[in-house]
Amino acid sequence: MGADDGRRVTITAIAREAGVSVPTVSRVLNGRSDVAPDTRERVEELLRHHGYRRRSSRSVRRAGLVDLVFNDLDSPWAVEIIRGVEDVGHGAGVGTVVSAIHRQPTAARQWLQNLRTRATDGVIFVTSHLSPPLHAQLRRLNVPVVVVDPAGVPAMDVPTIGATNWAGGLAATEHLLAIGHRRIGFVAGPTHLLCSRARLDGYRAGLEAAGVPVDDALIYPGDFYHASGFSGGTALLDLDDPPTGIFAASDQMAFGVYEAIRRRGLRVPDDVSVVGFDDLPEARWASPPLTTVRQPLVEMGRLAARTVLRLAQGESIDSPRVELATELVVRDSTTAPPTGSPHLS
Repeated sequence: MGADDGRRVTITAIAREAGVSVPTVSRVLNGRSDVAPDTRERVEELLRHHGYRRRSSRSVRRAGLVDLVFNDLDSPWAVEIIRGVEDVGHGAGVGTVVSAIHRQPTAARQWLQNLRTRATDGVIFVTSHLSPPLHAQLRRLNVPVVVVDPAGVPAMDVPTIGATNWAGGLAATEHLLAIGHRRIGFVAGPTHLLCSRARLDGYRAGLEAAGVPVDDALIYPGDFYHASGFSGGTALLDLDDPPTGIFAASDQMAFGVYEAIRRRGLRVPDDVSVVGFDDLPEARWASPPLTTVRQPLVEMGRLAARTVLRLAQGESIDSPRVELATELVVRDSTTAPPTGSPHLS
């Protein structure tokens, strides 16, 4: 990478080549005095070699808009992300342009074409795979990018915001184990999403740590939506030895499980305990109120917005990978399994 690549070189790449942290390069760029002389000289030489162009808040032309891009907008958790982004945008005097590309290449190309005709301060992708060609085109447009809950592993210079999904999956499983359940079903999310795989891994880890064998017959594939929760709950209850507790990898799927249990003439939690994941606003108003793993969706949106606006101002960020803590919220949908391990079919 030579001086001709200056407009594409990133602070992360400079830091990696210099063998220092990203904040150290940022301190050199900002003229801070708390950098060792030899380190400063090495970083400045690399900046000159690569033709890195310093950006300042005075010289950055603001568009006053941030793009927030979802695959789909038919999920309540999308509203929570939007709330967080809008909260920060409103405070910064920045509007939010919300788009859905429906996982269709033609829709993504159309969105990018629309972006070329107007200005934006940055783009936040949600549960998306940022392909190298799309990333390259956004870099050519000098548009900073942040990804919330990435589908794949993005480039090192793309900040990502997520939650501690593995720990959340573990906490949900440990809760059911702690109150006496040993046959625990799991309705999983889409396998192409890292967050889904992490929740499944947490479920498996919880069982294994308790010495409970992982039974693949108790794992049902879902897609985070209500219908797959209903299908999963129905299939699990149809087993010869059905579970006494079911962990669904999203609240929406947990509500589908509720419906499957009710249609069998059973009750939550007297016959089957249920745990969800998300802590959507309606979780506390469900009947019964849903025990679930809270992921801070609004704060994830806020942090994504703050991060992309900092990048738009030419500022560096401390870490390209941020995971916000999840928390188990125990409500009324879980209790000890029925005495005598009843046959539920």
